[in-house]
Amino acid sequence: MNLPKVVADLVETQNNFDSVAYANCFSETAVVFDEGKTHNGKKEIERWIADSNERYKATIKPVGFEEKETESLLMAETSGNFEGSPIVLTYHLEIVDELIQSLKVTG
Repeated sequence: MNLPKVVADLVETQNNFDSVAYANCFSETAVVFDEGKTHNGKKEIERWIADSNERYKATIKPVGFEEKETESLLMAETSGNFEGSPIVLTYHLEIVDELIQSLKVTG
């Protein structure tokens, strides 16, 4: 599957549980919406993904990718330490200048 570099990097860093490299896929002012919470800015995103990695040990396997006018959609089989694993989640990404500006995870 041909993914934009920043999306491929996001997948790789998630699967390597590298919270610093994961956060570096985002702009300084990026926003993440996940599990009903909002995380603002690269430093907070780094803390969020480090905590998420510790709790869930989730890995993602892309199963689809679609680019729309205002967002890109990554559909990924997500496996980890949570009920119902594995499940397919959709990662709604806004990418500007090769950095993620916003990410919303839906299931």
